[in-house]
Order: sequence, then structure tokens, then C-alpha cells
Amino acid sequence: MNRPGAEERPVWAVQTNHTVEREATMEDHPNIRVIAVPYDSGHPGLRMGAGPEHLLDNGLGEGLRSEGRRPSVTTVRHEREPTAEVATAFELHGLVSDQVRRAIAENEFPLVLSGNCNTAAVGALSGAGPEELGVVWFDAHGEFNTPETTTTGFIDGMGLAIAVGHCWKAMARGVPGFSAVPEENVVMAGVREMDPAERGRLDASGVTVVGAEVIEKQGLRALAAALNELKTRVGRVYVHLDLDVLDAGKVGKANEFAAEGGPDAEELEAALGMVRESFEVAAAGIASYDPAFDADGRVLRAAIASARALTYPASRSG
Repeated sequence: MNRPGAEERPVWAVQTNHTVEREATMEDHPNIRVIAVPYDSGHPGLRMGAGPEHLLDNGLGEGLRSEGRRPSVTTVRHEREPTAEVATAFELHGLVSDQVRRAIAENEFPLVLSGNCNTAAVGALSGAGPEELGVVWFDAHGEFNTPETTTTGFIDGMGLAIAVGHCWKAMARGVPGFSAVPEENVVMAGVREMDPAERGRLDASGVTVVGAEVIEKQGLRALAAALNELKTRVGRVYVHLDLDVLDAGKVGKANEFAAEGGPDAEELEAALGMVRESFEVAAAGIASYDPAFDADGRVLRAAIASARALTYPASRSG
């Protein structure tokens, strides 16, 4: 029976409602549970909220099928009315946490497809559990504003700040399993667009920032060094991929906030592969894709390749 607020379907039969029959798999080759959260700012299907279903309807699910794995899809839906940006976001956090926890318990790899970063990250981190857990976050933006520093009121610009316990603390305590991630256990990669106050907060924090300019000058060895340092403190990571980390000029715009200067699709895939080889990936999230800005499908193809890089079995180093 499905849990409240969630509906399941197999990825290769979109119109049906039954769950797939799960086959026994090796520990390093689990089936995948795609957890779709089609919301943007509390609104279902709007802007980036259209991204999860567009990805699933245009090849992502099929791209994850290999070596006998049969990915399933669970779509999370809000229940409380009326919708409101903050209240609905935290309701979704709780529903995602529940689905991630169930997936791990059933030896499935949880991959969250979300319109907003905060929903994927806070929900997945809460469901994955805090034990030896770090974060590797790919994003063009800092996501480190708080209600005191934001000039837009956009809660999705606070996703990482919520995850490390800097804001919305009372609301976060209501998310089952939530535990703030220590700042020093976070690596932020590809960032290049921040508000001045946000940049000051991030610079003053313990988060390791490997900015787009650093990667452009030093290549992926700069990220490798940060990952090696993180590996001395944690064994598991949640990997967060905001698709606007991709270079808007080289690849295309993932959403209206996309900026030039980040990695191309191949560089991003290589970076994700480095993470997979270095850590046990407890869960992953792909967020912030608005198909209205991706007319030629280049970001879509990069997203599918990234999903495969995040979920394909890897032999861990070290």
C-alpha cells in the first residue's frame, strides 16, 4: 500500500499504478527508486515543478535501466490545503524523507527529482540518516541565504542554509529524521552567482567551496582535493545536483536563473563519477530543471547522463 502523499508507478509503464516486482540484486547494484517531487515554490507543475515529469517522460527512467535493474517511480503529492511556499515545502520535505528511508530499507537507491533544491536536499538528508553523512552540492548559486539576508523571499535560495541548521530551525525539527549537517562536512562545487550577504555568510562558514573559477583554472583536481579532505570525516554522502550548475552558454539554460561559466556536460559527468568512486552515495537529488528553457534538449540529455553517473555502480577508491 502506498503511503499518504505518494503514488507509485514503474518507469516503463507511466499510465499504470502498480509497483514493480522487485528482483534480488547485488548490494552494489541496487534497484533505483525515483522520488519525483513536481513542485516549485509550493505550486505543482509550475516552472521548475514541470521538470521531474518532463525528465521521466523523455528518457531518464529508461536511461537508468541496466543489468537487470528495474527503477520504480514514486510521485510525492502534498495533502494540506491551501498550498503555501514555506508550509508546503516542509510538508514535502517530510514526505521525501519518508520515501528515502523506505527506499534504503528496501535496498533501493533513492534518486530525488525535484523542482526545488530545498525539497530534494532537506528531505533526502533527513531520510538518509546523519551517520557519517556529508554533502557534495553542485550548483551555480550558493543557496545560503536566510530569511534575514534574502532580498527575494525565495525559500529555494536557502536550501543549503536549512540543511546546515542556519534557518527555519523550528520547521526543520518537524521533518522526520532531520539533523543539521556540520558545515565542514559540505563541499559546494561550481558556484558562481551569489548575493553579497550570501557570499559573506558562505565565506565565513566551514563549507568547502570549489567555485567555478577555481575549477576553470585548476581543473577537477581542485574538486578531487576537496573530496579527499571530506573523505577523512565522512564515508557517505548525499549528492545534490542543481542542473543550473551547467554552463548556460556551452550546454544551455536549465532554468531562468542559469548562468555562464560552469562545467559542460562531460565535465559534470566526470565530476559526479569522482564522487561515486570516493564515497558511498546514500542518496542523490537532481533539481531546478525548467523544460521551457531547454528547447533543444541539451540540458535534458545532460541530466540523463548525470543520473546514470550518480546511480551506476562504481568501484570506490581508497
